[in-house]
Amino acid sequence: MTDELRDALIEAARDAATRAYAPYSGFHVGAALLLDDDSVVTGANVENASYGLTLCAETAAVAKIANEGWIDRLVAVAIVGGRPGDDGLAGSDAVHPCGRCRQILNEAAERSKTDIAVHCASGDGRTVASYKLSELLPHSFGPKDLGLIAD
Repeated sequence: MTDELRDALIEAARDAATRAYAPYSGFHVGAALLLDDDSVVTGANVENASYGLTLCAETAAVAKIANEGWIDRLVAVAIVGGRPGDDGLAGSDAVHPCGRCRQILNEAAERSKTDIAVHCASGDGRTVASYKLSELLPHSFGPKDLGLIAD
């Protein structure tokens, strides 16, 4: 992946974060999924007064690609988060996917047979940390363990 494509993916995640519904935490997260044809699908976190029903940005985006029949086309993801301010999102630490989202991303990654790239960025855009999903979720459990996908 080129730096330009990575940066565009991060910007798409930053834009998605502006549409987050986060009235309780005030923390906006956006995710952008890159598919194998270079198209991008985004999602934002959606909080709920019953906190356990909250959806993370990554989960919302993966649900979109699953519903479109594209779950086996995931190549990379960018995640951006922070608190909204006058100059966009604030926050200097890269936002990483939670454990649940790592598992959700793993499902799509196994379906696409790709160790997807995961780009985590800060709200202010100054910090980016890039990984392979296998680094963030070593020894994962997924469709391959159920015999649904051959190695």
